[in-house]
Amino acid sequence: MFKGSKFKKTTLFVTTVALLTLVIAFGVQRRCAAQGGGNDYQSIELFTDVLAIVKKSYVEEVDTKKLVYGAINGMLTSLDPHSSFMPPETYKEMKIDTKGAFGGLGIEITVKEGILTVISPIEDTPAFRAGIKAGDQILKIDDKFTKDLTITDAVKRMRGVKGTKVTLTIMREGFEKTKEFVLERDIIQVKSVKYKVLDDGYGYIRIAQFQEKTDDDLEKALQALQADKKQLRGLVLDLRNDPGGLLDQAVRVCEHFTPEGKLIVYTEGREKDSQMRFTSRKSHKQGEYPIVVLINSGSASASEIVAGCLQDHKRAVIMGTQSFGKGSVQTIIPLSDNSGLRLTTARYFTPSGRSIQAKGITPDIVAERVEIAASSEKKEGMHIREKDLENHFEDKKDEQDEKKAKPAPYKTDEMIKSDSQVLRALDLLKGWDILKSMGKLPS
Repeated sequence: MFKGSKFKKTTLFVTTVALLTLVIAFGVQRRCAAQGGGNDYQSIELFTDVLAIVKKSYVEEVDTKKLVYGAINGMLTSLDPHSSFMPPETYKEMKIDTKGAFGGLGIEITVKEGILTVISPIEDTPAFRAGIKAGDQILKIDDKFTKDLTITDAVKRMRGVKGTKVTLTIMREGFEKTKEFVLERDIIQVKSVKYKVLDDGYGYIRIAQFQEKTDDDLEKALQALQADKKQLRGLVLDLRNDPGGLLDQAVRVCEHFTPEGKLIVYTEGREKDSQMRFTSRKSHKQGEYPIVVLINSGSASASEIVAGCLQDHKRAVIMGTQSFGKGSVQTIIPLSDNSGLRLTTARYFTPSGRSIQAKGITPDIVAERVEIAASSEKKEGMHIREKDLENHFEDKKDEQDEKKAKPAPYKTDEMIKSDSQVLRALDLLKGWDILKSMGKLPS
């Protein structure tokens, strides 16, 4: 129990604090009530009032720049999952990203229904090798829950010095409970374009991400596949788990396969600069060989532009599963203090007018990826044929014809051999070639 003057002083202090709180609350409430007219200047005045109150009355001294950065970040986060504020350090890293080298885990992320979600792991990175998959929900980064983290904050926590470790707590469809993945950070050097010969006359090109040199690398890959003046009979263009990247590079990739003057993609936004149309320019064009484009739920943004363009112009058959559905354009705006703004300024549409936003590209042929465990040689050995019987006799002419007709073996690695979607795409290209040679398809 308080006694005498001590009790009076305590009561006076509590009363003063209560009155001060009431005065501040009343002042802010009065200004909020004045917002009925929706006047922008009044809204800005409200912000400066709150800033001044925090600066003056918060329990600890706060740096003004930190408050302003936090306010800007909160404002952009309230718009959509892809708009964000980048402090100088983050903005600098972002510019390095588009060149194809950065430090971290190799995961493209977004916020989906309020949960930090993997768009796709980047090929040949710690995340890819650890088994992180498109659609994985990241619930914790180390001991920090991601529920209240912005994408920028999440990226900051996942990046770090090469060799250091980070633990991601993942929830995935089919998991009964969350699972922890321990990943070791590395310098991520993403090779944009890879290529292989699948079979005689049939090529395979994978675009992992659309970077500054993607178009140049694609040109080199196409030339290598057609070395010694060999013409391609068919091409598998693999855009699975490609999170996107630079819009202009997606347009240039399409130009290799789209006739001059044809619309590739167009954008619609509020500002005049956000209303753009991209058409195929006169450049070195590829032949009219058939193309199969592979996509999945990790194919987003620029990769969806390419798939949508080639699908609309009936230049390629799209195979795989529904793509991610990121149909918005983000403009990077540099600010005066070397920070940057990533702002959603437009939506993009395929040549036929389809919006990809939240819908994605629907494949012409739905094909889930199935890992092929057993080799064809083992399966073949399970059946007894005439040639397996003792004392069977050979037909020399048939034997010679068989050697002539025997197809060339796959000139690729084990990963491709066990990839059911790639093999199905190759079968489709060969089937197309056979029908064309029989005169059942237009030449």
